[in-house]
Amino acid sequence: MRRSRIAVFVSSVLLAAGAALTGAAPAHSSQLAVSGGYVALGDSYSSGVGAGGYISSSGDCKRSTKAYPYLWNAAHAPSSFAFTACSGARTGDVLSGQLGPLNSSTALVSITVGGNDAGFADVMTTCVTSSDSTCVNRINTARAYVDSTLPGKLDSVYSAIRSKAPGAHVVVIGYPRFYRLGTTCLGLSETKRTAINNASDHLNTAIAKRAAAHGFTFGDVRTTFTGHEICSGSSWLHSVNWLNIGESYHPTASGQSGGYLPVLNNAA
Repeated sequence: MRRSRIAVFVSSVLLAAGAALTGAAPAHSSQLAVSGGYVALGDSYSSGVGAGGYISSSGDCKRSTKAYPYLWNAAHAPSSFAFTACSGARTGDVLSGQLGPLNSSTALVSITVGGNDAGFADVMTTCVTSSDSTCVNRINTARAYVDSTLPGKLDSVYSAIRSKAPGAHVVVIGYPRFYRLGTTCLGLSETKRTAINNASDHLNTAIAKRAAAHGFTFGDVRTTFTGHEICSGSSWLHSVNWLNIGESYHPTASGQSGGYLPVLNNAA
């Protein structure tokens, strides 16, 4: 599957961070996942773009040995592990190219998806290169998409997962909030940073709502990333990287191990 639109600039221009879990967690556990298989689906936040250690056979999907699915598999040794997450994936890409490993013996599924559908790479490109008002207008367009169109696309993905893996515990993980606010920081204005963070929250809220409607657990990474946003002085997220633009606004290896992995551990 191709690297896609997100790798163009900041493939994950999303979102929000934390470790609080939204929605009731089913009576599944990591031990149940060990007795069955684990399948990791989704976009660049799940494949591990920005963390390094890419698996050569994954090509432009950029699956990383430092990504949270790979780390979870190494720690828990489930009976099988399929890692199909791919950089740039949208909901349609998940449906068309990632669901093959799911079956009746799948015990755990994790997924991050939705940010590319909402066009947040273009949002960030606009916000980095344009005025405050242009940035905010582009964000408002993305928010309208999240309200009107994204829920149906998420429903299609979640329904397909449940159909193919009827017994699996499904963990839908959100995105980190990008910026520390109220601090001196080179780069985007406080107005832009605030609007981007609010958009991240808006996207996470929409994803959490659809996940709950399907009986899935939502893993909210805003808590784990608190204190590690861009401009925090201890960021677990890449800011704009002109030498490797595809890694911009993606979690570092520390963001995968310290921000995402604990959320999956708690949710699984």
